[in-house]
Amino acid sequence: MTVETKSSNVSGSNQEAEPKQPLDDEENKNPPVKKKTSCCTGLKAFLAALSFSYFSKALSGVIMKSSITQIERRFGLTSSTAGFVDGSFELGNLLMIAFVSYFGAKLHRPKVIAVGCITMALGCFVSAMPHFFMGYYKYEAASHRASSANSTSSINPCSLHQDVNDTALEASRSGCEKEPSSYMWIYILLGNMLRGIGETPVTPLGISYLDDFAKEEDVPVYVACLHTIAMFGPMFGFLLGSLCAKLYVDIGFVDPDFCTSLKKVLGNRMYFTFLCCSLLQFSSFIGFITYKPKYMEQQYGQSTSKSNFLIGVTSLPPVGIGIFLGGFIMKKYKMGIIAATKFSFTMSFLSYAIAFLHFFVGCENYAVAGMTVSYEGAPIPFDENAVFSDCNSHCKCASNVWDPVCGDNGITYASPCLAGCETSVGHGKNRVFHNCRCLEISSSWTGNNTATLGQCPKSEACSMNFIYYTVIQVIGGFCYALGGTPAYMIMFRCVQPEFKALAVGLYTLVMRTLAGIPAPVYFGTVIDKTCLKWGSTSCGQRGACRLYDSVANRYVFLGLAAVLRGPSFLVAIIFYILIKKHFQNKNSKPIENGQEDASVNKEENCKIKQCLPGSPDGEDESSI
Repeated sequence: MTVETKSSNVSGSNQEAEPKQPLDDEENKNPPVKKKTSCCTGLKAFLAALSFSYFSKALSGVIMKSSITQIERRFGLTSSTAGFVDGSFELGNLLMIAFVSYFGAKLHRPKVIAVGCITMALGCFVSAMPHFFMGYYKYEAASHRASSANSTSSINPCSLHQDVNDTALEASRSGCEKEPSSYMWIYILLGNMLRGIGETPVTPLGISYLDDFAKEEDVPVYVACLHTIAMFGPMFGFLLGSLCAKLYVDIGFVDPDFCTSLKKVLGNRMYFTFLCCSLLQFSSFIGFITYKPKYMEQQYGQSTSKSNFLIGVTSLPPVGIGIFLGGFIMKKYKMGIIAATKFSFTMSFLSYAIAFLHFFVGCENYAVAGMTVSYEGAPIPFDENAVFSDCNSHCKCASNVWDPVCGDNGITYASPCLAGCETSVGHGKNRVFHNCRCLEISSSWTGNNTATLGQCPKSEACSMNFIYYTVIQVIGGFCYALGGTPAYMIMFRCVQPEFKALAVGLYTLVMRTLAGIPAPVYFGTVIDKTCLKWGSTSCGQRGACRLYDSVANRYVFLGLAAVLRGPSFLVAIIFYILIKKHFQNKNSKPIENGQEDASVNKEENCKIKQCLPGSPDGEDESSI
């Protein structure tokens, strides 16, 4: 691809802001000459660099979020102060966003983004400086206080503080207050603020630059690539945060266990089974929620705006309430891991059964002449050649045009031309077409032969089915969310305490990599199979789908979600058997004097943690 540019004689103009300027364009003050420059290579290099910037800023942001607890402990901060340190990123971003968005567009945008990336790197470096300036970490433990004693001598923990008098304590406090390291956390605050300042130009200027200089049809692909690559930032960030959380401050003196820890976590049959079950459930959920607005539009004739609004006001509140009540119920009834597994399985299966009602509350196809119904109004199988009829043969219409009009007879026509319309009045959305010959051949129509822009609305029965669909969504979503919190807690309980962070990070990585990325792709592929009418681009290539087979779309979309989710319950049964086998005997105590020890439920979580696979007491009693 080549771009022709001409030098400008306008004083003070900025050439980067002109359209169709290549990435490596420079000022040219010579007399106007035509110059051809290849910008394909430069644009692709810019896209690669911008993608890496997206990945890096997401990674560094998640690392900071996952290190809040360590920052509190390292510098002795309160949670509010640590929150202020974390919020300094947003403060730096807020200070610059308006100026960068406006003035940055008038400058050389790639250079501005490069300066921002360097600033982010500088901020990360500043945030890391306290680790190298503060010296070794002082542990508040008996082993540390007695470290100066002979390793073979006997130490009495009760006598460690007997020699500490008030004067020594006050001197110690005075020394702590004068330590320079007490305020080292300011470096992290400043570094975080620098990261916020540097991140400011990346998104607004990067996206606008791609939109200006890439082909129009390539821009969605480039933007999708950016966000897909950016998704890997949080994944690796949480994994890295999980790994770093297991390392002591004085790294180098502790032998770090990543491959071994990963092997232990994946070798835990309970966790691995839970992971497989969640993967199937999450794949179904992601695919369904991605195309849910589209399904509401195509199946029930709802607008995009109304579909998104209804999802926000009807689907999300019940889910939020369900998540909260699930945690409340788990606390109120002191659910152990076995009870939580039963409850979560029951709620998930109940929502799965409720979801099958969706198959019975769908709508019929749009009545489109020549596609789903004949020009007389009778249902017909789809045939591309059927869009032509004697009533529009004199118009020489194009078959690939999709500019639907609704006839007064309730039938939709692919275009005014295919409706046989000869005149029109008005303009814009108010345009009305008259003398539409194809309306005359409708067997049950005796009214006016006029048509208006847009598809005809679906029937009243379809509107009623949409209400039923919404009710089913609310009930099913509530039941599914009710078991969500217990299911999430199970993940913590089926691994050893020291592997919790790694288990969560690995869970997030697997869900996003194997479900979050591919599920929308294969859901979209099967949905495309139900398309009846494809649009076309200005170049004559196939565009977006304009009309779907509503019946086929319903069975394919809902069926794929059900097929993915169904086997997860078989895996859940295996998981329950493993959980019950491992924990049932560990959670019971002998009954004495006819009364069960009342501390069983209160100490259940402590006992579970002590009997996990790989612990010293549990290795000889369990094969898991």
